[in-house]
Amino acid sequence: MATESFAQAIAEAERIIRSAPHIQNEQDLAEGLDYLAGSIKASLHLAWAYERDFPFFVASTGPYSKLGLDNPDTLYFHSYIRDDAEYVVTGRRGTTADLSFQVMNGDYGPTSSPDSLTAFDDRELEIAPDGTFEVRFGPEKPDAGPNYFTLGPGSSMLIAREVYSDWANEDRGEIRIHRADTLGSAPPPAKEELSAKRFTVAGRILVSRIKTFLAFREWHYLDLPVNTLTEPRSTPGGLTTQYSSVGHYDLDDDQVLVITVPAPAKDLAPYFGFQLGSLWYVSLDYINHQTSLTADQARIDPDGMIRYVVSERDPGLANWIERTGHRRGFLQFRWQRLTRALTPEDGPTVEIVPFDELPKLPYYEQQRVDSAEWAARIAARQTSVARRMLG
Repeated sequence: MATESFAQAIAEAERIIRSAPHIQNEQDLAEGLDYLAGSIKASLHLAWAYERDFPFFVASTGPYSKLGLDNPDTLYFHSYIRDDAEYVVTGRRGTTADLSFQVMNGDYGPTSSPDSLTAFDDRELEIAPDGTFEVRFGPEKPDAGPNYFTLGPGSSMLIAREVYSDWANEDRGEIRIHRADTLGSAPPPAKEELSAKRFTVAGRILVSRIKTFLAFREWHYLDLPVNTLTEPRSTPGGLTTQYSSVGHYDLDDDQVLVITVPAPAKDLAPYFGFQLGSLWYVSLDYINHQTSLTADQARIDPDGMIRYVVSERDPGLANWIERTGHRRGFLQFRWQRLTRALTPEDGPTVEIVPFDELPKLPYYEQQRVDSAEWAARIAARQTSVARRMLG
């Protein structure tokens, strides 16, 4: 049977999920099975997208196929490529806060990460007044001209990221890819042998995906002191215009993590966002709950600071970050499209506060929201995500 290897991979992935050491209750397991379902969907999608001669962009992750502490503010796309061919990426720049490209020499695995060979944002492109652009990626050639980027040896994946800061008012752009010498032709007809091979590949992707990002937690987060955040640092993996600050939390329901950080000027960081993640190393439900905030969504205090209140109980404050039943989880800040290196003074400070002492916070009264305003905030998230994403 062509699907036998994939069925075996699903069973192995479920065993990995069920044996995860952080599972403590039914919610943890249910979320793990949801994560598995999204990973199954994504693995099939990726296996059938392996068309380096007739490439197309696929959504690498989304609200129903989460991966790698996905950013709620980002649309992720990638296409498989080869280093001896030339590819043409065309599109139209939307009004989002950032658009970036990255070339990798492989995919993530449970013991190692691929190298980033090229990474840049659209400030390095020539874009027409109407927002349209054409970018070429290919072998080194003399006098290539603007908007041409050389593919280094081993180049195998092109990633594009479109990042929102103002969910309600920014519009996504358009992006397409084709191989320069195959446009206008067609791939050969499908064969049973190739389809069977793709099921096998999908199974490998699935198991590797589950193992890899459970290992990522150990590599990058869980060895840090709990309830702390790192200083801003250049994000590992080659995103040259992004800094991040990371940590993990462990809180009782009567404890609140108050995180204070300077609101960056738009000319320093057009995109700045904060989110929580579960121990499955994926974002929490950012559609129906306020588990993340960008600088545009947060309420900034008169002293220029943003004070996030990470809490299980509702404090009635605008910058409440909902734990949604997760006693433990991950903390992640991102600054993108930076115009200078960040310093420790640009980063966050953390304080654990008893829930009943929240009224002592600076500008507490200015941060208050009633139930109607909170419902409007959630409604805005739901409609904005529906506008920019499909299931």
